[in-house]
Amino acid sequence: MSILKLIAALPALLGAPLFIVISALALLSFHAVGIDLSVIIIEMSRLADTPLLLSLPLFIFAGTLLSESGTPGRMLNLSRLLFGWLPGGLAVISLIVCAVFTAFTGASGVTIVAMGGLLLPAMLKDGYPDRFSLGLLTSSGSLGLLFPPSLPLILYGVISESRIDHLFLAGILPGLLMMALLIAYSIYKSPARREAPVRYPLKEILAGIREAGWEIPLPFIVLGGIYGGILLPSEAAAVTALYVLVVETFVYKDIPLRRLPGIMGKSMMFFGGILMVLAASRGTTNYLIDQEVPVHLFHFIRNHITDKYTFLLLLNVFLLMVGCILDIFSALVLVLPLILPIAKGYGIDPIHLGIIFLTNLQIGYNSPPLGLDLFMASYRFERPIVELYRASLPFLGLLFLTLMLITYLPWLSLIFVRLWG
Repeated sequence: MSILKLIAALPALLGAPLFIVISALALLSFHAVGIDLSVIIIEMSRLADTPLLLSLPLFIFAGTLLSESGTPGRMLNLSRLLFGWLPGGLAVISLIVCAVFTAFTGASGVTIVAMGGLLLPAMLKDGYPDRFSLGLLTSSGSLGLLFPPSLPLILYGVISESRIDHLFLAGILPGLLMMALLIAYSIYKSPARREAPVRYPLKEILAGIREAGWEIPLPFIVLGGIYGGILLPSEAAAVTALYVLVVETFVYKDIPLRRLPGIMGKSMMFFGGILMVLAASRGTTNYLIDQEVPVHLFHFIRNHITDKYTFLLLLNVFLLMVGCILDIFSALVLVLPLILPIAKGYGIDPIHLGIIFLTNLQIGYNSPPLGLDLFMASYRFERPIVELYRASLPFLGLLFLTLMLITYLPWLSLIFVRLWG
C-alpha cells in the first residue's frame, strides 16, 4: 500500500493537478484501513455548508475587477500627491500602494505584474538605485497579506474554524509593524534630493481625491461593516463585490460590459482551483484525524521538544521552507491541519498561529532559491533570477526581524482581538 501511495504521489512531480493527487492519496489511505470510501464524498459535501466559504469567491471577484481596472494608476497618483514630499517619498508610496493592492487582490504575483511596470521606471527616474528598487518592489508584492480582507486570512479561518473578524483584527498591528520597518529602511536608503521636495497645491490634492473618491471607501466598507456590527464577513464580501462592480463598470467605466463574463470566468477559475484542493484535502484531513496522526506527531515532538519557544523557532524554519515550495493556498490546505493540533498542544492561540503561519509563507514567497515572487519579478522586470536574489536580501532581513517579533510577542497579534473582538 505504501508503494501505491508513492505511485499516486508521483503525478505531482509531473505537473498533475494537486486535487487529483490529494484525492488519490485519500482514497488509498481509507481503503487501506477498510473504511467506506463514501466518507470522502460526505466530507467534500460538508464543505458546501461552510458559511464563511461564500466570502472567498466574492472577494476574489472584487480583487480581479480592481486589478483589471484603472485602480492601480489612481491609487499611485493619489499616494504621490499625499506622500510624494516625504523623504523617500516614492519608495514609501510603492510600499503603501502594493500593500493595499495585495490586501484586496489576495495574490502577490498580481501586484508585481500590475504595479511593477508603473513603479520601477518611476523609481529609477527618481534616482533610486536599480538593486534597491528591484528588491523593494519584489518584497512589496506580498506585503498586504496580513491586512483585511486578505484571501489567505479568510482561507485560514475556514480551515481552522477561527473567526475571520478576529483574524482581520489580528493581522493589522503585525502588518503595520512590517510596513514601518520597511518604510524606515526605505527612507534611510533614499537618494539625496537634487531639488526641494514638491508639495502639491491643495487644489491638485483634492482633484486626486475626487478621481479616486469612489475607491477610497472600500476599506471602510469592509472593516466598518464587520466591526460596526452591521455585516457578517460573507455579507461584507457581497457588498464589496457589488460596490466594486458598479464603480468600475458604471462610474469609472474602466471595464466594459462585454469584458465582465471573461473577468468572472477568470476569478471563478481561481476560486475553483482553491475549492477543488480544499474539498480534496477534507478527505485526507479526516483520515489523519481518524488515525490520530496529529496526536502521535504531537507526542513524538513533545518527547524531543518540551519548550514552546523552541517549537515556535522550528515551526518558523519549517514554514519558511514550505513557503518557498508551495503557493500560499496549497500550503494552508495541506500543512495547517497537521500543524494546528500540535500548536494547540503547546498552548499557542490559533489566531496567533494564523499570523505566524501567513507571515512565514509571505516571507517564503521572497526567499531564495524557489520563492514564487522572485520568479514573478524576474519575469516582469526581465532580470536574471540571481540579480533578484541579491536585491531582496536586505528586505528579507527586515522581514525576518518582524517574524521573530510576531512569533515571540503574541500580544502584537492578539491585543486588538482582546480589545474589540
